[in-house]
Amino acid sequence: MGDRDHPALSFLGYDERGGRLIHIHFHSVLIVGERLLKNYRIPWEEALLTRAMHHPTLPIRILEPTAEALLLILRACLELRRLDPMTLGEWQAAKRKFALDRAELAAQVDHGALRLLASELLNEELADLVADALYDKEELDSQARLCRYVRRHCAAYRSYNALEARVRSGARAVLWIAGGLNKHVLHVPRPWNRRAPGGGRMVAIVGVDGSGKSTSVAALRAWLNSKIDVVPIYFGTGDGRPSLFLRPFKLIMPLIMRVLKSKPSCASHGKKSGQAPGSLYSLLLMIWAVAVAADKRKKLTAARRATNRGLFVLADRYPQDQIRGFNDGPLLTRLTVAPGWLRRLEAAAYALADRVPPDLVIKLVVTPETAARREPEMDPAIIRERIAALQRLQFPRARVVCVDAEQPFAQVIRAVKREIWRLL
Repeated sequence: MGDRDHPALSFLGYDERGGRLIHIHFHSVLIVGERLLKNYRIPWEEALLTRAMHHPTLPIRILEPTAEALLLILRACLELRRLDPMTLGEWQAAKRKFALDRAELAAQVDHGALRLLASELLNEELADLVADALYDKEELDSQARLCRYVRRHCAAYRSYNALEARVRSGARAVLWIAGGLNKHVLHVPRPWNRRAPGGGRMVAIVGVDGSGKSTSVAALRAWLNSKIDVVPIYFGTGDGRPSLFLRPFKLIMPLIMRVLKSKPSCASHGKKSGQAPGSLYSLLLMIWAVAVAADKRKKLTAARRATNRGLFVLADRYPQDQIRGFNDGPLLTRLTVAPGWLRRLEAAAYALADRVPPDLVIKLVVTPETAARREPEMDPAIIRERIAALQRLQFPRARVVCVDAEQPFAQVIRAVKREIWRLL
């Protein structure tokens, strides 16, 4: 499911009761090595599985402690290396985990039994070193002779020779650093960690202002981000993260609002004059509408490229051309006078949304009273109109699920997670 993980190991699971997304390493084959490059395929599966024991409470079989101790020492020699930047960044935590596991196993495993198993699976020369290492006070990564002998013995099990392994690991380190920058800052539609297991998907969260769209998107992004590559896209023009293209326009908007102390009757926020749009307001709205349309076109293209590349796109709002003037629809319909070519230019951007629909649309449904309480600056009449329009809004080529956003937030998120997991 990912570029970094070995395809035989990595799976996703969902704990519906706890609402947790679980990344599972299912070791049907024994793959070990550094975090950025699992370079060793150790052919011990049959030998270890024949020694497996029944779990005391669950209907599964688990590793017998002696086999687990041997694997722990082998992994420490092959994985605890400062050449791997991911391990180096968490060096003390990784060493501490190995130390705790070793102390726990040392209390359960017999020295002679460990030596015997090591002699069977490794060789006589390594058997004493491995058995002594479990009880030695010296940290595993500091036992240079042990690590050197284990690496030499396991060289036959490498997928790549030493030189190619270092080149591949170095290249993946560069990609890992670039991926971290992309994940937290750039949001370019490029895979950087793990792709969505079923291929690229797009989910759009829609609702009127005050329905909890942005809060829900933030919670869902945190839920998914540690497991798969998520590209967040904000299709609105409010408090969300604007694109570089739209940012200059948003910076000058507060200055313009100070000049326009009141707005015409077609506006949804702020103090309204009740009059038809004047020349200045019409001109500014035309500029803004074209800028917003261009921004949406750019983001729709990025969203489609992301899903084509196997990424999961999480959209806050989604453009539509069924309801004009609001609910992320075309803006020039608010004006009675606007050049036809300008209207066609804007309409083309919104028509693109029909050609690249999301896979799943979540409608967050609230009452007019709740929306008015959360968005006190909005006209109550417009709130009611938008809620009614949202109910009529259709996405024929997507699966649409309505979620009652009057529920406690935890229940809302759990319902949305369940639908996303069905999609994954």
